[in-house]
Order: sequence, then C-alpha cells, then structure tokens
Amino acid sequence: MAAVILTIAQYLFEAYLFAIIFWILSSWIPPLRDSAIGQWVGNLVEPYLSLFRFIPPIGMIDISPIFAILLYQYIIYPFGYQGLATILSWILP
Repeated sequence: MAAVILTIAQYLFEAYLFAIIFWILSSWIPPLRDSAIGQWVGNLVEPYLSLFRFIPPIGMIDISPIFAILLYQYIIYPFGYQGLATILSWILP
C-alpha cells in the first residue's frame, strides 16, 4: 500500500515539474496561455512561481522560473523514492 502511494506521489511531483516547464514555454505562444488548458496549468503553477517574482528580470528575460525550478528540484529530487518513504512514514500510521 505504501509503495503505491509513494509511486503516485513521485508521479505527481514529476507532473508538476512538467506543468511548470509547459507554463514557461507557453509564454512564447500567447494563444496557448489563453486556451482552457493553458489557464488550468496557469492556475496550478502560478501560486508557486509567484513566490519568485521578486527576482528582477534581466532585460526582457524573466529568470525567476529558473530559480523556481532549481529550488523545486533541490527540494524534491534528493528525496527520491527513499525520501518520500520517510516523509510518508511520518504522515501515515
């Protein structure tokens, strides 16, 4: 049971990372952000990305998503399967 939960959690973390990357790339295609899928992904990832909006852009390039992805990977990926197992063992009985 715990292995199934760990696998699902790992897939969700990876899916969220792909959603962030999709949102960043969709900034180059404005109609994509205006679509229903684009708005849904924006509602999903923008709260996390907004934490990094204090970083000033370099010219016309917003570098805050780079820091958002780096922090996300720094926090999530070192945990890996074993780290998620440890965290879920604290939560689940």
